[in-house]
Amino acid sequence: MKKKSEKITLPQFFKLFPNNEIAMKTFENWRWGETRRCPHCDSTRTSEPPNQKMPYRCQECYKRFSVKTGTVMANSNFDYQTWMLAIFQMVIGVKGIASTKLASDIGSTQKSAWFLSQRIRKALENDFPEFEFMIEVDETYFGGKEKNKHANKKQKSGRGIAGKTPLVGAKQRGTKKVNIMVAKSTKKEDLHRFIANNTLPQTIVCTDDHGSYKGIPNEHYTVNHTAGEYVKGMAHTNGIESFWALLKRGYHGTHHWWSIKHLHRYAGEFATRYSIRDLPTIEAMMVVASAMQGKNMTYKELIK
Repeated sequence: MKKKSEKITLPQFFKLFPNNEIAMKTFENWRWGETRRCPHCDSTRTSEPPNQKMPYRCQECYKRFSVKTGTVMANSNFDYQTWMLAIFQMVIGVKGIASTKLASDIGSTQKSAWFLSQRIRKALENDFPEFEFMIEVDETYFGGKEKNKHANKKQKSGRGIAGKTPLVGAKQRGTKKVNIMVAKSTKKEDLHRFIANNTLPQTIVCTDDHGSYKGIPNEHYTVNHTAGEYVKGMAHTNGIESFWALLKRGYHGTHHWWSIKHLHRYAGEFATRYSIRDLPTIEAMMVVASAMQGKNMTYKELIK
């Protein structure tokens, strides 16, 4: 295997994972290490009955399982090498990978590739990390122009940010760690709640001069963007604004469009990839595979 410090290319990927068996054993090693555990009862007393679709059987609860059980891979017809390739492609693409391109890579329909990638995005939906040091917080908006919407979809106010969905994000200064949330609004209660969920009492917060940030309990520094001020001492939001630019380049340049209904999953994917972008490729893939445990999503749940 390549040194862990290295990024890997597509040809190197297929040298590392040349077949389904090696991909499966890698997933098992990442999940269980040297001791396989039943995903139903956590027992380590398991067996391998021959010639079974589910390769393992628990000696405690007697249920059968595979490494897919209890993950977003559960009940998937895609083999392990395909899942590994999808994770690889989503990790290495700075702006993500379109479902049409993924479909071409894995030899499936666009619909199946989209469902596969959305299951990985489901795993990457953001938890709330508590940033300990200085963070930058900012908000942005997603959504189509009102003039391009059907009449029954238009917002009555029709001005400024009408019909758009706000995102609020935090980036830890000096690292690539980012967390994003789809917000109900950019009102004080929503922005304060996001900051409270992402900070410790000692966390220093930098924002622009948006009035909704006033009164947060943390040590707080601002820059006055409305007056053309973008850096004032340690105060700036350049890092999180750089992330917004990357997210929007992915929206326009890679995916071209995505439904606001799925915005939280795409935002979570971009935030995770941004946070792990400096890791060696294999380590980044391990982070994604670890996040896939304990989560699942059916196609019916995805499109409802």
